[in-house]
Amino acid sequence: ELNYCLNFEPNMDQGPSAWQQDIATTLFNHGVAAIVPVDYFFDDEDIMQIYSLRIGEVTQWFPKHVKVSLYNEATGIRQEIILEKRKIAIVENPLYSVMNEPSSTLQRLTRKLQLLDVVDEQSSSGKLDIIIQLPYAIKSETRRNQAEQRKEDLAFQLKGSQYGIAYTDATEKITQLNRPAENNLLNQVEYLSDLLYSQLGIDKSVMSGTANEETMINYYSRTIEPILNAIVQAMQRTLLGREGIKKDQRIMYFRDPFKLVPIGNIAEIADKFTRNEIVSSNEFRGFMGLQPSN
Repeated sequence: ELNYCLNFEPNMDQGPSAWQQDIATTLFNHGVAAIVPVDYFFDDEDIMQIYSLRIGEVTQWFPKHVKVSLYNEATGIRQEIILEKRKIAIVENPLYSVMNEPSSTLQRLTRKLQLLDVVDEQSSSGKLDIIIQLPYAIKSETRRNQAEQRKEDLAFQLKGSQYGIAYTDATEKITQLNRPAENNLLNQVEYLSDLLYSQLGIDKSVMSGTANEETMINYYSRTIEPILNAIVQAMQRTLLGREGIKKDQRIMYFRDPFKLVPIGNIAEIADKFTRNEIVSSNEFRGFMGLQPSN
């Protein structure tokens, strides 16, 4: 039943790919993901038979329990429930210090991007940013009131005009500040982005889809495999339990090592692998996605 959940239908709302993606996004956003068996029972050998799984967010910690925010498919809303730690798989993000710490690179980058958005919004808000030089010194309270009234009159003219036209006195001088405020936010964003990529073990070519085989191997070993190991170990410890492990049950992950190999090199690799009896011909056909030959 657990194998069916992991490969075909974890729950009534998600397929296996969406469920796996839910684990990753929860892990990255909150630093911890809870894999919760929803429908299950213990058989005669005290092995938990699992029929559906959902991903929750840990909101509070206790010595032997955790409070988890979990979607209730019966009511259609998220609820917070207290669960035993030994009955759910709690996965901690191995890249927590880079992603989720308050002073981590990703959090700093997020704050800088929010500031950059605020600056962009202000620069494109439709403001004219002009300075009016009046023909008299503004030192007394009366003159300041006159200046404020003149400013309001000019703003009213521009706002009420269909084409945005206003008039001024011949002695008044208007200077338009048609340049954005100088800041180094963009340079900081670029620096933090490069720093985040290096700390996560991600090359820019990976994100653009132009990475070579060596770069992808480094990406898998430094970024993907630590996350997969954390997920698999948490599920094995809780969902299989000691009795399941004694029966040689395991949860495993695999990736296709030949996916990145150009088709022109497949023939040479197949020849070396089969000639040296590393794999059989039918096994190599499986690597290529072909059915075994009779």
